[in-house]
Amino acid sequence: MAAAAAELLSGWFWNERFWLPRNVTWADLERQPSYPRAGHVLAAFPLALGVFVVRRFFERHIAKRSAINLGIQDNGPHRAQPNAILEKVFTSITKYPDGRRLEGLSKQLDWDVRKIQRWFRHRRNEDKPTTLTKFCESMWRFTFYLSIFSYGLRFLWSSPWFWDTRQCWYNYPFQPLTSSLYYYYIMELAFYWSLMFSQFTDIKRKDFLIMFVHHLATIGLITFSYMNNMVRVGTLVLCLHDVSDFLLEAAKLANYAKYQRLCDAFFMLFGAVFIVTRLGIYPYWILNTTLFESWELIGPYPSWWLFNGLLVILQMLHVVWSYLIIRIAYKALMRGKVSKDDRSDVESSSEEEDTTSNCSKGLFSASSNGANRINGHVATGQWPED
Repeated sequence: MAAAAAELLSGWFWNERFWLPRNVTWADLERQPSYPRAGHVLAAFPLALGVFVVRRFFERHIAKRSAINLGIQDNGPHRAQPNAILEKVFTSITKYPDGRRLEGLSKQLDWDVRKIQRWFRHRRNEDKPTTLTKFCESMWRFTFYLSIFSYGLRFLWSSPWFWDTRQCWYNYPFQPLTSSLYYYYIMELAFYWSLMFSQFTDIKRKDFLIMFVHHLATIGLITFSYMNNMVRVGTLVLCLHDVSDFLLEAAKLANYAKYQRLCDAFFMLFGAVFIVTRLGIYPYWILNTTLFESWELIGPYPSWWLFNGLLVILQMLHVVWSYLIIRIAYKALMRGKVSKDDRSDVESSSEEEDTTSNCSKGLFSASSNGANRINGHVATGQWPED
């Protein structure tokens, strides 16, 4: 019974009329010597584990040493004064006591309310990551993004569909899968799977759920396009989105190392590249070929509509994210610098901010509301995954 149900479900999921163009069957594709198969994506799981191990080694032995050479110390925030009563409230009741509770604690401990507020602020900061930790994480991302973009650009430079996007659809879906294309796709998929896994052990962010959904959607798009053999146009999408990622991480690294002008320059460059690629190249290069050239050469079919629908939704998000980047850049120019990230930096009182403002200014806190993303990056003025 269970076997029959599984077979029925498999037949429904792999329905040829959904996945493939007219007059093409899975049997036709099976006769091809080199073709993307669903089982190939399983290779991403052990590879994702390998990426995670390499990352840990890189952060501990390369990124950490680089940070120390730049003068970044592993100094945590000011530790709260030991107090059993406040610790019990913090761990068992609330980390953000309201006015009534503060008044009660003030009477119980004979402390003024401001002192108790400061204790809770320091105690919350003990759970925040140090600048060294954030630097190491960003340096890993910078290294990977730059490496995968360089590999992708080098691969695409010699690919005919990079220069003529109609090549993405000639003889589709019987296009052969080359080893270079396979490695590029599976490595990207493995990286995002590693992000999915490591998100539960990384620095905890306010935008945890947003990033979880983002990584899940990215994995879904990569997997879907691979199984549907839309890998040629998929490589164009991947490379186009990778081009700005390492610039954002470079700006973060400069911020953590307190090179403010370099940080601002990288952010402005990131914003310019993001807007040109997402509002210019993406619609006129990617959407043009997936919507119009593919319609002319292979015609629409159910999974074609789904794929293009997702790409159009992505374009809408590009518009929103570009607007937010422009707004952040405008506010930064008005202030004279891009301001700090408020998602995982330590909290500080108005007095403390006055005395530490020169060393805590960094990137992106044009807004403290929410933590929208820019292709897995930023939106409301906050560093992604910081």
